[in-house]
Amino acid sequence: MKICIVGCGALGSVIAAHLARLGEIAVYVYDVSEAHMSAIQQHGLRISGAADFTVKVNATSNPREIPRCDFGIFATKSLHTRAAAEQTAHVFGESAPVCSVQNGLGNEEIIAQHIQLVIRGATTLAAHLIAPGHAGLEFYSTLWIGPFEPSGTPYKLVAQLAEIMNYAGLKVVALHDARGAQWTKLIFNSAVNAAGALTRLHHGAATRFAPTAALYEALLEEGEAVAKALGISLHGDPRKMIAEGARHPGKRNVSMLQDVLAKRLTEVDAVNGAIADRGEKLGVPVPLNRALWQLVKGIEHGWADPS
Repeated sequence: MKICIVGCGALGSVIAAHLARLGEIAVYVYDVSEAHMSAIQQHGLRISGAADFTVKVNATSNPREIPRCDFGIFATKSLHTRAAAEQTAHVFGESAPVCSVQNGLGNEEIIAQHIQLVIRGATTLAAHLIAPGHAGLEFYSTLWIGPFEPSGTPYKLVAQLAEIMNYAGLKVVALHDARGAQWTKLIFNSAVNAAGALTRLHHGAATRFAPTAALYEALLEEGEAVAKALGISLHGDPRKMIAEGARHPGKRNVSMLQDVLAKRLTEVDAVNGAIADRGEKLGVPVPLNRALWQLVKGIEHGWADPS
């Protein structure tokens, strides 16, 4: 069996490395970072932290070098989804399902424009890149996956992928409807990511500081109201996700803060922007999500046009 990981950042690296430990699976990772791919080719893919091992993986920055695969996992930033899908669609053909484990909304819709079978996914597994070829796993957590409804992906393929990933040492739950899990993670991200990016407080500090904790709660309530208006029942409580992250002993910067510190474009469009767009369309008040989206977009604009 062949599995391709598209987008080998921190999360993609962790998933790829675990799958590669299964000798019967050939794992291919594709990423535009030539330094990261070169390091994996030369030294293997290293995982440290909650797990510590190094494994050989087929790595490339040229999508034409990837053979036809039986499954795909998309782990790119949401702003790179379209390009990644266009570049790798030939790898999956008409019969290989692709699972998005990305942040935010809209990724599955974009992937489905290029790939026939799509799986919806969400996870709170926490990881970060330490160096090219080396990812730090902060803690294991659940990955929820289910069919992306418009694509007609058979549930048996979702269950098969979950079984493979669980056998590889990951914690994956197959659901017939994963929208609730996706929205729970989305609402969690809408609070911790934008607030962290704007205040530059690490996750634990922002959780314990009363003003930012109150902002978290207000953002959660906005997102929950939009989900309710859409008829989506959440799969869990985003407050528990916030508490889980805050218990991590280190000073953990959320991904959007890492992007802001590095002056990289963020995923705010697919997170706070997506909630604000849907809320406004439905007539649900979402002033905080809209304001945080505007502020983060202002920061991004300042890098390109500081005048």
